[in-house]
Amino acid sequence: MAKEILKTHDTIFASRPELAAGKYTSYYYSDMTWAPYGAYWRQARKIYLTEIFSPKRLDSFEYIRVEEGQTLISGLFPLSGKPVLLKDHLPRFTLRTISRLVMSDKYYSSHASSIITLETLQQMLDEWFILGGVINIGDWIPWLSWFDLQGYVKQMKTLGKNFKEFFKYVIEDHKAIKTQIEEDYVPKDMVDTLLHLADDPNLEVKLTSDRLMGLMHDLISGGTDTSAATIEWAFQELLRRPNIMDKAHQELDRAIGKERWVEEEDFSKLPYIDAIIKETFRLHPLCALLPPHYSIEDCNVAGYDIPKGTIVYVNAWSLGRNPKYWDRAEEFIPERFIENNIDIKGQNFALLPFGSGRRRCPGYNLGMKVVRTTMANLLHGFNWKLAGDMRPEDISMEEIYGLTTHPKKPISVIMEPRLPFHLY
Repeated sequence: MAKEILKTHDTIFASRPELAAGKYTSYYYSDMTWAPYGAYWRQARKIYLTEIFSPKRLDSFEYIRVEEGQTLISGLFPLSGKPVLLKDHLPRFTLRTISRLVMSDKYYSSHASSIITLETLQQMLDEWFILGGVINIGDWIPWLSWFDLQGYVKQMKTLGKNFKEFFKYVIEDHKAIKTQIEEDYVPKDMVDTLLHLADDPNLEVKLTSDRLMGLMHDLISGGTDTSAATIEWAFQELLRRPNIMDKAHQELDRAIGKERWVEEEDFSKLPYIDAIIKETFRLHPLCALLPPHYSIEDCNVAGYDIPKGTIVYVNAWSLGRNPKYWDRAEEFIPERFIENNIDIKGQNFALLPFGSGRRRCPGYNLGMKVVRTTMANLLHGFNWKLAGDMRPEDISMEEIYGLTTHPKKPISVIMEPRLPFHLY
């Protein structure tokens, strides 16, 4: 059925319903997540694929990913031998990385011109993901929407206002810099690129202030929470099965050695770690339920008549655990991806970590670069064990649900360096 919705009838189900989350936290459906299917969404997708996430553009920002990865490792190194919660470090790392790519890092905490702390920005993003996944009664019973019985709409309005103030400041600051050096101006980050495109008179749909903020919001949110959650889930699974971590260490020692860190170009040499990441995506998809699809005309799907205006959810969590498609479906077995070349880009409809069809995440390549190198270097740089008297079988795999899912009970771990100290 997922294939019917996401491939066979992709055009019909490529739109989004007008839910409160999109209205109040995404500038009246101005971002890629909640924008309805049409001229603006197609233009935004083209901008992402050809300008923002092009291979050349991503390669030009590799130095930022390397620097922030080393900052993460250097920050963890002094904590060797002490209990650590990865959830206290991974979101901050991914937010710093993505923020530098999108808008530079001058707008929070350590800079004199900052208007927000990194912690506050992280809290706002966390709230956005939670509110994006809630069941708001007013979305399903419209006449009750005015009452806001759960208080979600009030929270959404406040959050949307806070994000708008922040992004407006960032945009105006970028414009001011551009004006000062007009003749020699070269875009330095993704906001610069968007502002440059906004001046293009040939755009089919004008990039208004709300649309610029919506696209910025996609870029910031799309690469932070998802990447951190994937790595955290991977370690939850690995610490339940130390033998798998041992195999990963053996692959790293064999392919990379112990005198340097893993680089992005090394990943073709690390098929087992890639398999660990794919198996994590299978059991812990970025979105348990893919963002809702919305039919823009009547159609027939697998013998069922589906009317225009139907909201459809695809359960990626259930597909990844369906014994019809996966042997020993509830077990964490990376080897299944070594033995079979299973696609994760949306062509295998039993595994949809980034969605599929027109609505597939356009930032797939960036997300994979961040997750792969971070995961590999955390494994390469440290031995990991559970803190205290916790046993592998005691690790909880309960989830907190929002637009993305996180471990309900993060585990405390102890790290010990594996490489020569001068590398840290």
